[in-house]
Amino acid sequence: MSTTKPPRSAYDTVGGMMYFARMLDKVRLFASGELRSDFHANLGKGMDGICCNFLRADYAALRGRVFAGGTDEEILEWCQSNGRRLNKEDIWVWNQCVTRVGWRDLAAPRLQQLKEEGGLSHREDLETMMDYFEVDEGRKP
Repeated sequence: MSTTKPPRSAYDTVGGMMYFARMLDKVRLFASGELRSDFHANLGKGMDGICCNFLRADYAALRGRVFAGGTDEEILEWCQSNGRRLNKEDIWVWNQCVTRVGWRDLAAPRLQQLKEEGGLSHREDLETMMDYFEVDEGRKP
């Protein structure tokens, strides 16, 4: 029987960039058959797609690069070499944005839906998707 699990926290950073490590973790866990099944349909979409767009990296190419091996830092460098180079301000803007997704924006209805489906609609402290990820995956927000 295979064991499935959620990916690592969206708060984990690579090169100072939040969420990127989570996206790579999802690719690796899916390839090994260990990714929780409720993540499968959204691979490369949602926040993965937004992250790839920010980096100007093609998700399918990124997935291939992850399969080729290497550290998270090496893969981020590959993204920047094949997409766009980020400076400290770009990373700051990304982190400010990604930590607020779901809070009074277009993703707010999706966040509410996820909270309802997960029995967490009473949790007013879960204001962003990253807050929701933490609780849904057994971590403290």
